[in-house]
Amino acid sequence: MRPNVSVRRTLEPANPHAAAKVSDQLEGWLTGAGDKTLGGLIELFEEKSFAILFVLLLGVPALPIPTGGATHVFEVIAVLLAGQLILGRDEIWLPARWRAKPLVGEKSQRFVGALMKLIRRLEKISRPRLRFLFHHRLSNVVFGLLVIGGSVAAFFAPPFTGLDTLPALGVVLISLAVLLEDAVVAIVGFVLGGAGILLTVFLGAAAVDGLQKLV
Repeated sequence: MRPNVSVRRTLEPANPHAAAKVSDQLEGWLTGAGDKTLGGLIELFEEKSFAILFVLLLGVPALPIPTGGATHVFEVIAVLLAGQLILGRDEIWLPARWRAKPLVGEKSQRFVGALMKLIRRLEKISRPRLRFLFHHRLSNVVFGLLVIGGSVAAFFAPPFTGLDTLPALGVVLISLAVLLEDAVVAIVGFVLGGAGILLTVFLGAAAVDGLQKLV
């Protein structure tokens, strides 16, 4: 069995020139040779793997297609990573079993294609804004808390309702904002994620209550 591996990560956001090529780098990884696993992604995008991981882990539930709870493992991993971000760890740690988890497969090609379109559209309209906000220890803590909130809301959204879309999309946009150093995108992600959490709480509770009455 392959031993658990810790991978060094850098929390400093990528510079704007590198951020502008996030979609190209992702596409190169997705279409290139090699295993499309969580560990492979970390090794390739080491200096900005935190935000990249959140984009891919929450990318599938962020799309407006019910997943039926198939992405719960990814949401759990996102929470674990966000916890490490909050604690200020200098390394990303994941069990070997999780590092071997495939991120891309034949069944997910449709989702990956839609996610890449979203990223490319965002890159066209985004530009560095209020970059100083992304270079503080506190900003990493806030980032981690927002990821946890969105991931937990997506996890507990009732299956086949699509309620996991908004909180997951909020995490994706906030993560891309960190890569692009764009505070406006971060604000949009925060609003969408917050709205998604509220919808999950209230509509999810109503759905559960309705099912209980039918039983």
